Amino acid sequence: MTTSAARPRAVLYRMVMPGHLCPFGLKARHLLRSRGYEVEDHWLETREATDAFKAEHDVRTTPQVFIDGVRIGGHDDLRRFLGLKVRDPKATTYRPVAALFGMTALMALALSYAMTGSPLTIRGAEWFVSLSMCVLALLKLQDVQTFSSMFLNYDLLAKRWVPYATLYPFLEGVAGVLMVAGALTWFSAPLALVIGGIGAVSVFKAVYLEKRTLKCACVGGGSNVPLGFVSLTENLMMVAMALWMLAAPVLWPGLHAAM
Repeated sequence: MTTSAARPRAVLYRMVMPGHLCPFGLKARHLLRSRGYEVEDHWLETREATDAFKAEHDVRTTPQVFIDGVRIGGHDDLRRFLGLKVRDPKATTYRPVAALFGMTALMALALSYAMTGSPLTIRGAEWFVSLSMCVLALLKLQDVQTFSSMFLNYDLLAKRWVPYATLYPFLEGVAGVLMVAGALTWFSAPLALVIGGIGAVSVFKAVYLEKRTLKCACVGGGSNVPLGFVSLTENLMMVAMALWMLAAPVLWPGLHAAM
């Protein structure tokens, strides 16, 4: 049986003030405890105490971790010391897109099951695309100006008519909401077809013809998602959805009425 005396020890200094509880201090404490360390937890409860600690140890930030009398550093330094990965804020990643489409797929399956008793239906596939459009529009609408600045780097129509970069999230959102409802298809489908088609051509030209390395504005202006296959797929999904919504009433006139 392991005793506390046999456990490795770490000393942690972190800010715990009435108006501020350092989240990285909590993360560092949790990480140390999860790795079996007995933590000597020192609170820096005032700004004066924090500044004095920084001056004494010649550091710029807190928390600070010490193991065996050696300063390891802050939370990221501790992760490196323990052999764990440290997130690079500048690195490109597809994680936001994967999370978005994963969640909208689950939402579509849930809606399909609630409405028809089966998670796998044609209407569920339509909801997946239209809900994805809604969520993508929502992310862009959180910061339209930042989105539009990124969008202007590659969208062909936005380069010619700058206001389109600001209007795009609203147009995508309107088309998505109407497609979720299955309403005003005569308006929503052509709208999605136009903006999706322009987007697909713009991405293909920038990435595959001009070989440019850009960040995608598809999930908002603050993302590090690279412009490329995923961005092209998003636009092609919108085009396919629009064509399907226009063709379905002609090819299968009773399809939606039966659901």
